[in-house]
Amino acid sequence: MNGFMDENYLLETETAKKLYFEYAKDMPIFDYHCHLPVQEIADDKKFENITQLWLSGDHYKWRALRANGISEDYITGNKSDYEKFTKWAETVPYTVGNPLFQWTYFELKSYFGIQDHLTPKTADAIWKKCNEMLQQESFSARNLIKRSNVQALCTTDDPVDTLEYHKQIKADESFDVKVLPTFRPDMALEIGHENFQKWMNKLGSLTGVTIATLDDYLEALKRRIEDFHEVGCRLSDHGLSEHFYQESNSVEIDQIFQKRFDKDSIGAEDQLKFRSAILVYLGKEYAKRGWAMQIHIGAIRNTNSKMLHSIGINTGFDTIADFNFANELAAFLNALDVSNLLPKTILYCLNPRDNYMLAAMAGNFQSDSPGKVQFGSAWWFNDHEDGMIDQMKALSSIGLFSRFVGMLTDSRSFISYTRHEYFRRIMCNLIGNWVEKGSFYQDFDFLGEMVQGICFNNVKKYLDVEM
Repeated sequence: MNGFMDENYLLETETAKKLYFEYAKDMPIFDYHCHLPVQEIADDKKFENITQLWLSGDHYKWRALRANGISEDYITGNKSDYEKFTKWAETVPYTVGNPLFQWTYFELKSYFGIQDHLTPKTADAIWKKCNEMLQQESFSARNLIKRSNVQALCTTDDPVDTLEYHKQIKADESFDVKVLPTFRPDMALEIGHENFQKWMNKLGSLTGVTIATLDDYLEALKRRIEDFHEVGCRLSDHGLSEHFYQESNSVEIDQIFQKRFDKDSIGAEDQLKFRSAILVYLGKEYAKRGWAMQIHIGAIRNTNSKMLHSIGINTGFDTIADFNFANELAAFLNALDVSNLLPKTILYCLNPRDNYMLAAMAGNFQSDSPGKVQFGSAWWFNDHEDGMIDQMKALSSIGLFSRFVGMLTDSRSFISYTRHEYFRRIMCNLIGNWVEKGSFYQDFDFLGEMVQGICFNNVKKYLDVEM
């Protein structure tokens, strides 16, 4: 019987152990979707203490702290970093069953060599040991990335970001990890948003385009896509709301664009038509450049208005939605496919009830390359053992699991790369169970190649990034 966090953790069969240790364990990482601050990579940030590295910006942990009755003063408030750490130590034992429990020990063990349980009794000693180690050069942002065996990562970048830090990193030959931008044009679709005009003015300034017409606007977006492409960008990302596609014509969209100064005249239907038209335009531009398009669907943002006004967005008050979007997604993908300009696409859902729908939807638009349309990895509230297994089973049941582009961190933390180990152990155990019960024959040449593909090789080939 395996012990807690021993070398065989989560590996239940001999086949699983062989697949993990001989094929998966030492594969490099291509973290193709994360939220690491690119400036911190460019500056090779040093962290003063473990709270800054581990708790700052981590809304997964913040939600657990709140659920444990911890005051907001110790979460996003003005309490000292030490006090915030002690409250996390107090909370960790109560996270049993939550992936935060496992991630905590993966991270302490992998980066700090700490195998003691984190509790109020051990908090002070662990605080001191971690902080002493953080003074070492090997714990800078760049060195943490390299120590994690990361060969490439993709940050998340607004089209009006200057890309100066990406250019700085690209020009620095001393750092051999590919740090690529991801084109995330959420605001570009939201003509009814109060900040749309301000955002568009920035877009015009960056591109040198005086935006007076819809054609000017599309030209400015295209120029930013070209700028991103030159810095190495090979994929986009879209977080889509409940309604994101409705057919329209160019005359309608031009008329809607001209209403942008009078926001009150842009109703919900006009906003939807504009969103749809810009999505289709962008998708075609991605296809022309060989990019992949990521589509994240199923989040309700900022549900707690009191906390939104108090501490702002991305602080742990988003949730799983239950809206239906299959028809709109099918229509959107079809609108691109019918013109032979559907880009490589990765579909993610936040509600696990939609797993089979997305796995089936991906199969409708496959064409000239293996796994062109992907059912993406278990996302956000699903990136735990059960959620990962459910996603992989849905994919394997009605798609090609062997072509899966695998795991990503979706994280703001420089030590969350242990989530790849977590995923790889779960994946190898799932495959091992299939083999041990006779669902697949024991061919380690094929199985090993498949495992290494899912760990790294598939996404490297999918995005066509030279290492």
